[in-house]
Amino acid sequence: CFVRNALCGVDTEPVQEIVKVGHITPVHHAPDYVVGIMNLRGRVVTVIDLGMKLDLGATPVTPDSRILIIAWQGEALGLLIDNVQGVVPVDKAQMKPPPENVRGVQSDMVEGVCQVDNRLMAMLDLPSVLAADGEPARN
Repeated sequence: CFVRNALCGVDTEPVQEIVKVGHITPVHHAPDYVVGIMNLRGRVVTVIDLGMKLDLGATPVTPDSRILIIAWQGEALGLLIDNVQGVVPVDKAQMKPPPENVRGVQSDMVEGVCQVDNRLMAMLDLPSVLAADGEPARN
């Protein structure tokens, strides 16, 4: 997937589905990365702006925008992304650690980097991405 022009990958195991962006209701006093909540066939899903969570800036909603629906700690969470490029197999043995010059939020949330179609892709560490601010990452 693309997040603010960065090619990112996530483990597909917790991904339940990918949906187009529909009506999202804002949640007052929520962290800035929480876009709001949406009704997905009777389930209330909290939608997180992955660009904001990664400190890359807000993700504008366009016709290409998608929401990854993730099963997380017994509930459904949505990750707002710029678009989906597809599913590619990644050999974790071929993954390299994030570059030393990547600091701050991104270094804590990136499991490693790998080569995909002549581009570097950052594999996101979903437990770190989905942990609430100040909480340790857990599944």
